[in-house]
Amino acid sequence: MLQGQKRWLYIAIPIFFFWFFGQIDKVGISVIQTDPGFLSDLGLTGPDKNAKIGLISFIFMISYSCSNIFWGVIIDKLGARKTAVLGLLVWTATMVMGGLSTSYEMFLISRVILGIGEGMMIPISGKFISNWFNKRELGRAQSFWITGNYLGPAVGTVMLILIISTFHWQAAFFALAAFNLFINIPMFLYLARNTPEEHPRMSKEEVSYIRQKDEAHDVQLKQFFAKDYRYWIVWFGNLMSSFLFFGISIWLPTYLVEAKGFERDAMTGITSLSWLFALGFVLAGGFLADKTKRPSLLATILFILTAVFLTIAVLAPSPIMAGVSMGLAMGTQGGMFHLTNFFIIKFSTPETAGRAAGLMGFTNIMGGFSSYIMGWSRDMSGGDFGPSIAMLIVAATLGFVAYLFMIKQEVAENHLSNTTGNKVTL
Repeated sequence: MLQGQKRWLYIAIPIFFFWFFGQIDKVGISVIQTDPGFLSDLGLTGPDKNAKIGLISFIFMISYSCSNIFWGVIIDKLGARKTAVLGLLVWTATMVMGGLSTSYEMFLISRVILGIGEGMMIPISGKFISNWFNKRELGRAQSFWITGNYLGPAVGTVMLILIISTFHWQAAFFALAAFNLFINIPMFLYLARNTPEEHPRMSKEEVSYIRQKDEAHDVQLKQFFAKDYRYWIVWFGNLMSSFLFFGISIWLPTYLVEAKGFERDAMTGITSLSWLFALGFVLAGGFLADKTKRPSLLATILFILTAVFLTIAVLAPSPIMAGVSMGLAMGTQGGMFHLTNFFIIKFSTPETAGRAAGLMGFTNIMGGFSSYIMGWSRDMSGGDFGPSIAMLIVAATLGFVAYLFMIKQEVAENHLSNTTGNKVTL
C-alpha cells in the first residue's frame, strides 16, 4: 500500500505528532490560565491580573520568535532530524519545570526556555517538506502536518480540562512532557531522515519523483528569497496574522468564561470547536491552494472573513453566536498560517528553506504583543473585551490590504505555468 508513497509515513506522520503535541504545549496555557488553582498558586490576582496573564504568552512568543532566526541557520547546517530531537529535549525539560513552578517568576522562566525550544518547529517542518515532497504536492503535504497544529489543541483542550479536574494543574505539564519524551522523540529517531536519499527504505523511483523539476517554480527561484518583494508582503501579512491568531486563541477561553458567562464545560466545547474550525480552514486552504493556484487571493478572502466574524462577535446579541464567531475568526487565521507556510516553500529552495522559515517565524513575536496588549487593555477598560476586538479588526484590514499587492503577479505566474505545459506524474 505504501509503494511509492513512503514519504507520507516517514515524514508526514512524525511532523503531524510533532505539531499535535507541540501546539498543546504552546497554547494549552490559554486553558490552564482559567483554572482558579493555577491563578492562586502563582499569585495571578489583583487589578493587574490580566496584564500578568498576558505577559506569560508575551515572553513565550518573544523567545519563540527570536529563536526562529538562529534555529533556521542551525537546521540548514546541522540537519532537521538532529535539530528536532534537540528541541524536543528542551521542551520536555521545560514542561517538567513548568509543573514544578512554585512562583510566577519561575513559571515565566520556564516559558522563556520553552519558547527557545519550540522556535525550531516552523523551520524544521519547512525543511523536511522542502526536502521530501515534490513541488506540486506542497499544499497537501503542509495540510497533513498543519492538521496536527489544530487537531492537537482541539483534543488537548478536552484532555487538559479532564487532567486538571481529576488531578491538579501541575499534572497537565507532566503529561505533556511524557508525550514528547515517549512519542515525538522516538518517531524522529526511528522514522525520519534529513533527505529521502539518506533513508534506506526509500525506492529510487520515489526519490526520482520527489526530485522532478517544476519549470515555473524554477523560474521564480532565480533570485534569493529575501530579494523577492512578495516574500516581504507575506512576512508583513504574517505579522498581522500572528497578532490575530494568538490574540484570539490565548484569550478565547477567558473571553467565554468572563465576558460571556459560559460554564467550564461549555467553554471547553466552544474552544475545542474553534480549533476544529481552524482545521477545516487548513484543509480547505490546502485543497484550494493546489487546485486554483491562487494562494494570494485566498489570503485576501480569509482576512476579509476574519474582520466580518470579529464584527459579528461584537454585535451579536447571543453569547453562543458571539463565541462561535470568535472561534470562526480564529479558524480563518488557521487557514492563513497554512498559506504562509505554503509561500515559504514556494519562494525558497531546499537549501534556504530553513532560513526562509526562520525569518518568517520571527513574525510570531506579534502574537506575544497581542496577548499582552489585550490583557493590559482589559485592565484599563474594567475587563471589557471591546477595545481589544476593535484592535484585531484593524489588524485584519491591514493584512487584507497587504495581500492585494500580490494578486496581479500571481495571475501572471499561473499563465506562465499553464503555457509551459509542464506535467509531473508518478
